[in-house]
Amino acid sequence: MMQYSTCSSQSDGLKVATFEGRMDAADYRFGIAVSRFNEFITSRLLEGALNTLRRHGAADDAVDVVWVPGAVELPLAAQTLADSDRYHAIITLGAVIRGATSHYDYVCSMVSSGVNRVALDSGLPVIFGVLTTDTLEQALERAGSKAGNNGSAAALSAIEMASVLAQIPTE
Repeated sequence: MMQYSTCSSQSDGLKVATFEGRMDAADYRFGIAVSRFNEFITSRLLEGALNTLRRHGAADDAVDVVWVPGAVELPLAAQTLADSDRYHAIITLGAVIRGATSHYDYVCSMVSSGVNRVALDSGLPVIFGVLTTDTLEQALERAGSKAGNNGSAAALSAIEMASVLAQIPTE
């Protein structure tokens, strides 16, 4: 539903269309691509995402989960999900933890740019729920302990983006 807001500017009374996402997942389908590498972290991210989608009204049959070997494979899985025309939003979940080599930098770069490209090419919200941390402790904190659950945060972003994009007129 389009809302109109009155903005204060040099010309008083300017009415502009305002679109805001609703946190109701009932009308949407979600695809989740999750990395099996660091599964003890990613399974917690997935649990957070699924719980959040359910709490916001998504039916169990409106969510599909695709497991892939590692974070580098997430963009291709996301692209395949996007190409299926079944989903209103896609969530990518993974955990890349810095090691002693430069491999971390390459993986993070490939995954982040790949996920972003899928979103721009498909026109769908493709949410980057991939942890990129320096330590295992940091990853655990972001997978459901001190710092919350980034899987849950990714699901909230997916719900809001699906809702807001559905409101924007395309013609």
